[in-house]
Amino acid sequence: MNQLTIRGFDDDLAKHIRQLADQEGISLNRAVLRLLRRGAGLDSSKAGADTVGSSLDHLIGTWTHEEARAMDRALRDLSHIDRGMWE
Repeated sequence: MNQLTIRGFDDDLAKHIRQLADQEGISLNRAVLRLLRRGAGLDSSKAGADTVGSSLDHLIGTWTHEEARAMDRALRDLSHIDRGMWE
């Protein structure tokens, strides 16, 4: 195992590292390694188009029932297939 000391990173980067560690339940060191591998293009667990990410997790459970019903009403027309568009 190699060891590397990194100096000079800003508060925003430190905050992002801590958030990743908290979200994933991993150590700060592991979070930094994950970000380094991702940035270097060495991430072996690349998310594909069919992979659901976690970028909207902070919204889960935040809508009231009325807000959810309003969204359902607004999206209702999108669930119908216009067969004429596919012929």
